[in-house]
Amino acid sequence: MRKILVIGSALLLGACSVEPGSEKWCEQKKEQAKSEWTSSDAITFASSCLLDSSTIGSREWCEHLSGKPKGDWTANEAASYTRYCLIP
Repeated sequence: MRKILVIGSALLLGACSVEPGSEKWCEQKKEQAKSEWTSSDAITFASSCLLDSSTIGSREWCEHLSGKPKGDWTANEAASYTRYCLIP
């Protein structure tokens, strides 16, 4: 019983985390002190948040990905497309 509670809690907390590169993540990073960022955060912010068309979940990102052949999508792109473009 205890294992089920621990696993369930972990899944719920994981589901609440914000995907790096998403619009919400970009907003959170803008408010966070740059000194608290990791190098990975900085790279993701630069590649996903500075150009609106590359921010995961933005209208431009969804349109760009929908024009890309689905066979060329990565698993992360497919999951993000479903999460942000199909289920707003």
